[in-house]
Amino acid sequence: MDFGIALFASQEGDSTVFEFIVLGEWLEFAVRWLHVITAIAWIGSSFYFIALDLGLHRDRSLASGADGEEWQVHGGGFYHIQKYLVAPASMPDDLVWFKWESYATWLSGFALLCLVYYLGADLYLVDPNVMDLKIWQAILVSVGSLALGWLLYDQLCKSALGENPTLLMVLLYLILVAMAWGYTHVFSGRAALLHLGAFTATIMSANVFMVIIPNQKIVVADLVAGRVPEPKYGKIAKLRSTHNNYLTLPVIFMMLSNHYPLAFASEYNWLIASLVFLMGVTIRHWFNTRHARKGSPTWTWLATVLLFIIIAWLSTAPMFRAESSGALVPLSPAQERFADAEGFADVTDIVLGRCSMCHSTEPGYDGIHWPPKGVILDRPEEIARWAPEIYLQAGLSHAMPPANVSFIEPEERARIVAWYRAATGEKGG
Repeated sequence: MDFGIALFASQEGDSTVFEFIVLGEWLEFAVRWLHVITAIAWIGSSFYFIALDLGLHRDRSLASGADGEEWQVHGGGFYHIQKYLVAPASMPDDLVWFKWESYATWLSGFALLCLVYYLGADLYLVDPNVMDLKIWQAILVSVGSLALGWLLYDQLCKSALGENPTLLMVLLYLILVAMAWGYTHVFSGRAALLHLGAFTATIMSANVFMVIIPNQKIVVADLVAGRVPEPKYGKIAKLRSTHNNYLTLPVIFMMLSNHYPLAFASEYNWLIASLVFLMGVTIRHWFNTRHARKGSPTWTWLATVLLFIIIAWLSTAPMFRAESSGALVPLSPAQERFADAEGFADVTDIVLGRCSMCHSTEPGYDGIHWPPKGVILDRPEEIARWAPEIYLQAGLSHAMPPANVSFIEPEERARIVAWYRAATGEKGG
C-alpha cells in the first residue's frame, strides 16, 4: 500500500490511481518475498559454514594437507568435506562462490526500504513529533547513515583493534546502541528500528562485498600465478565473517519489528533494540560452542530468557509517544482531499463504529491492548491519513475487520469506496 500512497500524491484526479495502488501493493509484496528468500539463503549458508568450520576435526593427519575434515550425511548421501587453512596446493577446476546470497539480500532490502519508507515517508519515516524533517532530509539522513556506518566500522576493523576481536566487538556494540538511540530521535519508532537493522545489514553485506570476497580472490589469483598465498587475507575474512555471525539474529528481529508496536512504539524502543543485540550474542555463543564441541553453556539460555523478559517489560511502558501527547501530524495536501471529499462524514462514522474499537490509542476490543500495526483510526484526521488503506482493506476487499467481527455491512463498504473515488476522481465500474 505504501508505494500506492506515494503515487497517489502525484496523481491529481487521475482515474488510474487504483491501478497504481494495486501495482504498488504487488510490487512491494514481490520485493518482500524476494528479500525473505534471499535472506534465508544467505543466513542458511552463513550458519552452515560457521558450524562446519567450528566442527572440523583438526586432530587428524590428512594426506591432502588440509587443516581439518568432517563427514556429513544429508539427503541420502554422504559428504566428505575438507578445509585448507590458506589454500590448496593448486586451483580446483570448479570453484563455487557464496556471494550473491548476500548481495541479493541487501539489494532487495534497500529496494523495499525505498518502496515502503521513502515513497511512504510521510506515514512511515517522518514523525514531526520526533523531528520535523522534510522528506528529502529524512531520506538523506537514512542513506547517509548507512554509508557512514560502514565507513566507521571498516576503519575500526583496519585499526589496531583488529588484533583484539573481543574489544572490537564491545566497541561495535556501543556503536549500535548509540545508533539505536540516535535513530529513535530522528525517525518514527517503526522506521528507527528498521533502520537499525538496515544499518547492521549494510555492514554485514559490505563485509562480504568489500572484504571477504576480494580477499578470497587475492588468494585465488596467487594460486593461479603459482605464488604462495598470504595467511593474513584468510584471517581478515574470518574476523568479518564472525561479526556477521553474531549480528544476524538481531537484524532479523529489527526487520520483523515493524509489524509489532510492542517493539517499535515503546518509549524504550532504543533500549529494547540494544538488548536484542545482546540476545543475539548469547544465542549464537551457545550454538558456536556446541558446534566447536566445547561443551554446552546452558547459562546462555538463562541469560537469553532474562533479556527477553526485560524486553517484554520495557515494551509495556507508554507505547505511542505521539498519540499519548495528543499531538496531530498535519495532513499533506493529498490527504486533505480525503477530509474534504463528499461522504467523509459518513465514512468517519463507519470507521469509528466498525474499526476504532481496535485501531485507537486505547483499544476497547477484548484482548487487543494496542492498535494493530500502529494504525490509529479514532479521529477524523487519522481516517483521512489512512484513506488508501481503508479503501483497499475495508472497501474493495473484506480483509478488515478480520472475520468481519464488527459486522460491517456491504452498504457501508460501498460508501467507503464511493468516498475514496470522489476524492481521487477515480471512475467506478
